[in-house]
Amino acid sequence: MASVDSFGAKGALEVNGQSYEIFRLADIEGARTLPYSLKVLLENLLRTEDGANITADHIRKLGNWDENAAPDTEIQFTPARVIMQDFTGVPCVVDLATMREAVAELGGDPTKINPLAPAELVIDHSVIIDVFGRQDAFERNVELEYGRNKERYQFLRWGQTAFDEFKVVPPGTGIVHQVNIEHLARTVMVRNGQAYPDTCVGTDSHTTMVNGLGVLGWGVGGIEAEAAMLGQPVSMLIPRVVGFKLTGSVPTGVTATDVVLTITQMLRKHGVVGKFVEFYGDGVGSVPLANRATIGNMSPEFGSTAAMFPIDDITLDYLRLTGRADQDVALVEAYAKEQGLWHDPAIEPRFSEYLELDLSTVVPSIAGPKRPQDRIELSKAKESFRGVLGDYATEELEVDPSETGSFPASDAPNGHGHVDDNPHTAPQKADRPTKKTTITLDGQEVELDHGHVVIASITSCTNTSNPSVMLAAALLAKNAVDKGLASKPWVKTSLAPGSKVVTDYYEKAGVTPYLEKLGFHLVGYGCTTCIGNSGPLPEAVSAGVQEADLAVVSVLSGNRNFEGRINPDVKMNYLASPPLVIAYALAGTMDFDFETDALGQDTDGNDVFLKDIWPSAAEVESVIASSITKEMFTKDYADVFAGDERWQSLPTPEGKTFEWDAESTYVRKPPYFEGMAHEPSPVTDISGARVLAKLGDSVTTDHISPAGAIKADSPAGKYLAEHGVDRKDFNSYGSRRGNHEVMIRGTFANIRLRNQIAPGTEGGFTRDFTVDDAPVTTIYDAAQSYAAQDTKLVILAGKEYGSGSSRDWAAKGTALLGVRAVITESFERIHRSNLIGMGVLPLQYPEGESAESLGLTGEETFDFTGVTELNNGVIPRTVHVTATAPDGSVKEFDAVVRIDTPGEADYYRNGGILQYVLRSLIAS
Repeated sequence: MASVDSFGAKGALEVNGQSYEIFRLADIEGARTLPYSLKVLLENLLRTEDGANITADHIRKLGNWDENAAPDTEIQFTPARVIMQDFTGVPCVVDLATMREAVAELGGDPTKINPLAPAELVIDHSVIIDVFGRQDAFERNVELEYGRNKERYQFLRWGQTAFDEFKVVPPGTGIVHQVNIEHLARTVMVRNGQAYPDTCVGTDSHTTMVNGLGVLGWGVGGIEAEAAMLGQPVSMLIPRVVGFKLTGSVPTGVTATDVVLTITQMLRKHGVVGKFVEFYGDGVGSVPLANRATIGNMSPEFGSTAAMFPIDDITLDYLRLTGRADQDVALVEAYAKEQGLWHDPAIEPRFSEYLELDLSTVVPSIAGPKRPQDRIELSKAKESFRGVLGDYATEELEVDPSETGSFPASDAPNGHGHVDDNPHTAPQKADRPTKKTTITLDGQEVELDHGHVVIASITSCTNTSNPSVMLAAALLAKNAVDKGLASKPWVKTSLAPGSKVVTDYYEKAGVTPYLEKLGFHLVGYGCTTCIGNSGPLPEAVSAGVQEADLAVVSVLSGNRNFEGRINPDVKMNYLASPPLVIAYALAGTMDFDFETDALGQDTDGNDVFLKDIWPSAAEVESVIASSITKEMFTKDYADVFAGDERWQSLPTPEGKTFEWDAESTYVRKPPYFEGMAHEPSPVTDISGARVLAKLGDSVTTDHISPAGAIKADSPAGKYLAEHGVDRKDFNSYGSRRGNHEVMIRGTFANIRLRNQIAPGTEGGFTRDFTVDDAPVTTIYDAAQSYAAQDTKLVILAGKEYGSGSSRDWAAKGTALLGVRAVITESFERIHRSNLIGMGVLPLQYPEGESAESLGLTGEETFDFTGVTELNNGVIPRTVHVTATAPDGSVKEFDAVVRIDTPGEADYYRNGGILQYVLRSLIAS
């Protein structure tokens, strides 16, 4: 649709003899001093102004944005493209295939269900590290991946042929966000003669990595992404924008990972949920593009919607390096300068809030043991580990002969153990829990203990896109091997780069043999450990950990370390830079001080410390300059959608609608549209609801809908067994997302979930109040009992509910279990919108209140009144909640309705966003 162009902003931009239609921002009052990200939104409104959904008044309000006001103006943002990964992308394509059939059943044209903007899916989440530490690890893992996922991959190949504007990057290519910045991102889009800023939404929360390239984009749930693919704009309030000023430069020995962990801690503490963050100041020019991408990637970890860097010469240099065409790079420069999108340190935009970081103050850091924002200075890592170990290993302290004798008082633990009054003469208890267990590995007896590092994985989009940390890791490995050091035998080591370019420059630099000598062989190009695909530990290690109930550790260069995510045998997870991942593999334990503890001895018997093998910044920069070329990118991305022989030989179904296989355990037709009428039924109040789960703070989407291994005795495991699937072929919850039957059974099934109405349990358990004495049972089985009695369900939770991945199944599973409302102290942005997208009512306790302060136990019956106000075209500010306890006592309060925009209200009235889109398409 052509823009109404109320402001006469449409014009032409000439670049190297080519003319492009653009919508100039200079004509809009206030545009010059807007933050970069809001300028992008302003252009979006100018170009899509239709006089109805997007009006001249919306454009004026954005131009005259009041940086100090609370967000209250709704706008409709139309992203230029959609990007997906396979865990979240498969259910998207399943839903689109189902919508085609639903349109036909309601008398419409099924081919109207088609992406209207480029939609690209990268298969990167399905490779599992089954094989490691050997030359053929990559090939064997890829073979296993194809064997497990043949049905899913055939289905995606069908989608690639059935839907216009939908492309798939096959397995073994790279991680979606790295492929995005290295190849898919346009920075400035050109379509039908128009040039405009590249913008995107993605079905992975780390879509924000592309913010480092000057591209405004963020993660959404799969259901929102589907709507965007079908031409629905994203309904949003003009956000507050936090200006983050960067000054100074990073000191020697400090990595991009250290910087991003520092920024994550600062912004999470400041509070940026629902806000944009934008980096500005003189220090921006000293931040390499790869570091910008690393920072943008971690936006969901500090909670912001986006974390933007502006376009400058560093952006252009990166576009050239990665093989973008000369004309495209010239257009990016000309367009950015014409539109005021070029970084000018002399112009300070208007910001709602301000933070500042002097990069020279950043120190080496890690984060853990369960949240990315819990940063620890590396020099204090041992002390911090000892301080929290008691939370994971609760047995009595045992005497550890190796730790008797003297040690300085500064090493005394915080609340665990003690220091003897006369340490020089008296033996003492260990100052941390210890439970040494002997196992046999490759014929050699070794000891495992609490705190031993059993996984050291260079993995994930955050850091494997960054040559400075990847080559620092490789050079550290070289220096370690030259000194005669080796990884400890109980450590599962792995290398999973974000793209093939990484292994190209490793080969050119000649560092691959050193990595392999330490066990860091290539295991795959994919997300692996960070998404929970770490694969099983060696059998002897796993058995030793389980039998002794050891609190062991993973160290990974990723962005997620939530409980239960990485590996079912591992209780404590730490994020670290790639070189530190290798350092911890050499150390073999978190109970290690790199300043004072030797990693081993060299061939002459001298102690070797981390400082002795850490590569200098000059050495790293020299190798980067000599080993990375433009030709590597152009070669690896020359035919990126074609795939290898395995992909091309997959039999591909045909037809515009999909032929569902009734026997499939991977891809099944979901029930979202069953019985759907042309018009939605009126919204009703909720009465007689029971609590399915009462949860605490920081419940992540991993807790709600895990992505990792499926336990044999879980409802999902039993379902697969009943359908003839062998235990070895269960695969993961992430890979089964095309099967709603598995995913419903996996909802709230995380092995670390703690449901307060089933005290003493850990995992997907609750109490079933349909039965006398309310016995403990699985959440899935209880939900089925409630459904049989037509009893509605509610979830109670604390702060930051739904943080983490943009996992639509966390909302889909919640809805399909029969949950009608979720009451929390606060929501993370994506999950709140996903709940609305599935017809679940998001509510918050009154300010300052919680389940505990209101005296709610979870045994009550809940009634919600005032919801029906939505039928009158208004969004009620609150609904009245009445909680009746078993003894008849009543507690009442007004819960805040977190339907934030009129667009979200439309979705809720329709029972969900997909139903709304479907009805809109049929009506048109």
